[in-house]
Amino acid sequence: MTLRRGETLLLVLGIPVVFLIFFTSVHVISTGDLSATAFVVPGILALAVMSTAMVSLGIATGFERGYGVLKRLGTTPLGRPRLLGAKITTIVAVELLQVVILIPLGAALGWRPPGHSTAGPDVGLSVVLILLATAAFAGIGLSLAGLLKAEVNLAVSNGLYLVFLLLGGMVVPLAKLPQGLQDLAKALPPAALSQGLHATLGTGTPVPVASWVVLGLWAVAAPAVAALTFKWE
Repeated sequence: MTLRRGETLLLVLGIPVVFLIFFTSVHVISTGDLSATAFVVPGILALAVMSTAMVSLGIATGFERGYGVLKRLGTTPLGRPRLLGAKITTIVAVELLQVVILIPLGAALGWRPPGHSTAGPDVGLSVVLILLATAAFAGIGLSLAGLLKAEVNLAVSNGLYLVFLLLGGMVVPLAKLPQGLQDLAKALPPAALSQGLHATLGTGTPVPVASWVVLGLWAVAAPAVAALTFKWE
């Protein structure tokens, strides 16, 4: 069902692929000593995770709730736990597809993993960062889907997507933002994820402690809020 929705494919694959090609080919933003591909590839990967785990999941779940689909499925032998498990499995599967597409495309555009001798541990850290961010973004998406009407949730999710895109350090370096916005951005999961992936996949430096702390807190708090406030109908 996920792969049959054209708007979902555009969001989780179309936009990341176009952004990756555009921002590595047209140098509209200064990345300092870092090459364009070394900055853009980790940032677009973070964008893809956010698109799948927050926006796609949240909007789809909101309309399923609004149409009464969740209420009906919850009373079938499938049950709510299996339904949630299926949604989580779908998110992970789509994210794997995104990695399979974006990383080779980035390599074709000139990206290379930093510190080839330590590429293994960096990949492991990247996976942990993505899993924490997935939990955080899914919690945000489900919180909105469980509280707002489907049409309102659609508008809010898309608006939040744009805000997170601009403040997340994904296509615009955080250093380019005013100091106040930088401080705000660093407390949000998009910037924490992009900073972490920039470290593991871009510069080859240690992941900032602040990224681990912010992602860890959001990965616990956002799903907890979703669990407490979600209304199935």
